[in-house]
Amino acid sequence: MSSAAAANALPIISIAPFLSQDPSGAELRASTATVLHEACVEYGFFYLDISAYVDPAVPARLADLGRDFFYLSQEEKDLIALKNEGGARGAGLLIALKENVTNGKADNHEGIDFYKPVANPDKTRPLWGENQWPVLPGFKAHYEEWIVKMKALGLIVMEAMAQGLGMTEEEWIGLRAQVDDSFWVMRVIGYPPLPNDDNGFSCGAHKDYGCLTFLYADPTPSALQVFSSRPKALALAGPDMAVQVGSEKGVWINADPIPGCVVCNIGEMWEIWTNGLYRSTLHQVVHRSSNYRVSIPFFFEPNFDADVRPLAAALRLQKPEDRTEYREPVIYGNFLMGKVGNNFAASGKGKYD
Repeated sequence: MSSAAAANALPIISIAPFLSQDPSGAELRASTATVLHEACVEYGFFYLDISAYVDPAVPARLADLGRDFFYLSQEEKDLIALKNEGGARGAGLLIALKENVTNGKADNHEGIDFYKPVANPDKTRPLWGENQWPVLPGFKAHYEEWIVKMKALGLIVMEAMAQGLGMTEEEWIGLRAQVDDSFWVMRVIGYPPLPNDDNGFSCGAHKDYGCLTFLYADPTPSALQVFSSRPKALALAGPDMAVQVGSEKGVWINADPIPGCVVCNIGEMWEIWTNGLYRSTLHQVVHRSSNYRVSIPFFFEPNFDADVRPLAAALRLQKPEDRTEYREPVIYGNFLMGKVGNNFAASGKGKYD
């Protein structure tokens, strides 16, 4: 890796120190929490080394199972098509190729969506359907094990972030109560190669609007790209590489898969919790390699009824002159339904970014 590429690369943070609360590891946990805080302030994205938490062969097997599903005939895949649940997300549903739309352009991918099961499924409500599973040997069992691991990982990372913010034990207990029944989402996404003459996207530029995303992807390089407007990134890339995205000028950084790691990014709920100290970061997928790429993002979200508002610990870290406004609090479920519900009202389709 060149010096410029290395300087622009996302940080790699091991979660291993937080897998034990042994007093002898307190200093290492504190230093890890500090690095995690800096990554959230500066990037909003980082690699999370989970090799001490889960065997790397486990998610690789999940990607293989996902690929097996996407290679089935369209008729077989349509057995769990979106239309079967009347448009109600919150189910394991096939999202057909180009059925998702970002910024007015069709995304060149297909996927299966799974949501936290709900007590009283209702096909007339977005997010409130029932999970449907592909009928492939081992698919459901392996993916359900992954859900359990990712839910636990979410709480581990949340605690590390709380420490990085300097939260008291009482403050952490309060925050934990907002995420201990996470309204999680998991997607299995298949990306065929973009045609050479296609100027579209495999998945258009967007920010995640939840809490934490843990992304495992197969080894395909140069697909996931993260937008950086850091002055150092701009200086190293050179003026010719800078692009204007909305009100920001920056460069796109490749976030290629690293063995033993997932890519982790923060969503808009962390922007509210930290009153803008942490910011959700734009990212996109442009897959032009010849293979069929598979990724598995797990969205660890607040509880559906979580009251998300700026945290006292984050406000303590902000200088008065930087605290130009207070982020408006939201009830997470209402916020989520507004995002996804609007998508359905407009087109009968939705997208969880």
